[in-house]
Amino acid sequence: MKKNLIFILSILLSQVSHAVPRTILDFNKDWKFYLGDDSTASKAPYNDASWHNLSLPHDWSIELNFSEKAPATTQGGALPGGIGWYRKTFTVPVASKNKNVAIEFEGVYRNSEVWINGHYLGKRPNGYISFRYELSPWLKYGAEKNIIAVKVDNSAQPNSRWYSGSGIYRNVRLITTNKVGFDATETFVHPWYISGNLGETSEGGMLKPGQIIAIVPVSVTLHNQTGVSQKLRLVHTVYDAAGKVAGKPFSGDIELDTFGVINRLDPGLYIDNPRLWSLEHPYLYKVVSALYQNNQLVDEVTTITGIRKIHFDRKKGFFLNDMPLKIKGVCMHHDLGALGSAFNYRAAERQLEILKAMGCNAIRTSHNPPAPEFLDLCDKMGFLVMDEAFDMWQKKKNKFDYYLDFKQWHQLDLEDMVKRDRNHPSVFIWSIGNEIREQFDSSGTALTKELAAIVKRLDPTRPVTSALTETDTAKNFIYQSGEALDVLGWNYNQQKYPDALASYPGKIFIASETTSALETRGVYNMPSDSIQVWPPKGKKEMEDVNGDWSVSAYDNVKSNWGSTHEETWKIIKKYDFLSGMFVWTGFDYLGEPTPFPWPARSSYFGIVDLAGFPKDVYYMYQSEWTTKPVLHLFPHWNWRPGQLVNIWAYYNNADEVELYLNGRSLGTRKKTGDDLHVMWRVPFTPGILKAVSRRNGRMVLTKEIRTAGQPVKIELKADRSIVKAGGKDLSFVTVRILDKDGNLVPDADQLLRFSVSGPGIIVATDNGYQADTTSFTSNQRKAWKGMALAIVKSAGKKGNITLKASIAGLLTSLLTLKALN
Repeated sequence: MKKNLIFILSILLSQVSHAVPRTILDFNKDWKFYLGDDSTASKAPYNDASWHNLSLPHDWSIELNFSEKAPATTQGGALPGGIGWYRKTFTVPVASKNKNVAIEFEGVYRNSEVWINGHYLGKRPNGYISFRYELSPWLKYGAEKNIIAVKVDNSAQPNSRWYSGSGIYRNVRLITTNKVGFDATETFVHPWYISGNLGETSEGGMLKPGQIIAIVPVSVTLHNQTGVSQKLRLVHTVYDAAGKVAGKPFSGDIELDTFGVINRLDPGLYIDNPRLWSLEHPYLYKVVSALYQNNQLVDEVTTITGIRKIHFDRKKGFFLNDMPLKIKGVCMHHDLGALGSAFNYRAAERQLEILKAMGCNAIRTSHNPPAPEFLDLCDKMGFLVMDEAFDMWQKKKNKFDYYLDFKQWHQLDLEDMVKRDRNHPSVFIWSIGNEIREQFDSSGTALTKELAAIVKRLDPTRPVTSALTETDTAKNFIYQSGEALDVLGWNYNQQKYPDALASYPGKIFIASETTSALETRGVYNMPSDSIQVWPPKGKKEMEDVNGDWSVSAYDNVKSNWGSTHEETWKIIKKYDFLSGMFVWTGFDYLGEPTPFPWPARSSYFGIVDLAGFPKDVYYMYQSEWTTKPVLHLFPHWNWRPGQLVNIWAYYNNADEVELYLNGRSLGTRKKTGDDLHVMWRVPFTPGILKAVSRRNGRMVLTKEIRTAGQPVKIELKADRSIVKAGGKDLSFVTVRILDKDGNLVPDADQLLRFSVSGPGIIVATDNGYQADTTSFTSNQRKAWKGMALAIVKSAGKKGNITLKASIAGLLTSLLTLKALN
């Protein structure tokens, strides 16, 4: 025992003095790009001097102009696809000659084909899955140049029901390892805990009340490609967030045969009274798996993990760490608004920050695997994730979609997704499909069993679901797959939720997709309490009713298959057995502009608009999903004299709200029954509208809205005034057009002109309006309802970045950002 502890100590000390032999390099810089097809571009000797220089991730579609005639259609965002080529020249040090060198792509949309020095490596049709290729047999070392070439074919359209983007739109890495080492994609860390509060026992007997012990099993796969048998020692060490060793490391001797592979599970890691991963405190541990030969480090893999327990109860719903938790989730597509599909860490973080402030605690990655960094953010920020694999199986939804590739590729794609994502504590459930058309015929039964079995083989720790629309068990063949689905995912059909326990014996429920209500920020049609269905049943589109392709922002317009936001949330919150919901959608997204045709080019479903500006219903959720005091009063106070205006207020932590106009009380309103807002009808008189919320007669919050005058000035407000100078970080600058007193002018639509000086660039502009067909890359943008957005990126150097915004006839506004290392 003493010798073993001495050995482990020497191993931990050796990590300080020995370089880690596994290197993972950012491979995103210095690529060349050509939009078009040239079959000779795969060859190593090729003149690409005229090609465009860029860094990845890259989405070429977002850089182009919106077009009614785009083959992707408005459902796909009305942006062109096509074929594009990427090439990169690089060198590999001589020291890597006896190692394994691989390239890893996190996502390429779509039909990617890859060559190294003219040698064909392979093809991956799925645009959302991560994959890698070994490069070593075809590499040149030292000063000799290597050429990687990638063809991306997104020309066969439509192939998606939403905006897909085109290109190498996620990160790329070059990974170098020894011939003896770990298969990193096979590492699986799946911790759990036992608690004395629940009367559970450890190996040593009954736990004391309050005592918690975490068990951290680690599954690894080791390979030996040296041709000589190897004697090794494997060590697993857990570190806490402060970098200190947590619990006792595990070590064991291994002998790898010539060209051998070993799969092993090491259950010997225990942590006494660990800090648990939760939504409020998403505590993360680091598990370092190290392989040694003669006390020298051979390979090392680091896995970030969280210790938490999940389970569903048929009658009581979902539990996290043995505590009941209502899942308050949203569905999210993968695009980042004006940035398109090119993944940016800060842009994704901003979306999650906005949703977190609303009270959202879960994300459904509709309807495909996300970027792995998105899951890193969810781990870090405290979100649960429904990780979804497919939008279709063998039956198509679009002429050229994944149904063409499903038969050949579904197993590998699903395996790669689960192996990549199963170490994330945020992932609490797998979804194998969304509204799959095989639910309507017998093929659904066999396919459901097959896909669920693939998931369970690779991860038996999490439940499997599929998002279903057919609620009749006699007609739903996916449902008839028996116990293949652990949780029944329901899309819409909210009127059937209350009877679910009786209708579906033995089943557990989650509302995997709900609502599909429609809003445009800043638009208000009255009366607000008249529910409208757009488009009417039996129609896919409808004519423009407002003259500007907009939808009222009161929560009173819904799709013919959906509901208002309030309607479904009232049901979900009422019944414990309904584990939770995923609202369609958290943010507006490119494509699928229900209920309108062109020129609408992005969705109306979001709680937040495409620019990241909350719509009014955001505050309904905030008042219901958080404990922070909320009082949100709307609409604006600029109307025709005498016009009868419907005034809504969302509030919490109060008993009532009193409304005042120019100091005169218009009465007090209280929510009764299951009401989620209060309302007044008031003839418009210019001045000040004021709301006061009270609890037990004492004021909680006040909110004022003033009648705005003519536009006078531009306000620029950055979400972050300091950005990293590395060339990737972003600052999102909110632009507001104000009157002389600083009030937002609610109908201001002037043309804004942006420019920047210093080490920064304007990468995109937006205003959140679903029918604005100006290219996102334009430095000119009309305001929508008094607001717009400019996205500024650091350009790789330190210094001051100055953004200038101007409107003809108004005062010019300047904003200074700092780019620091």
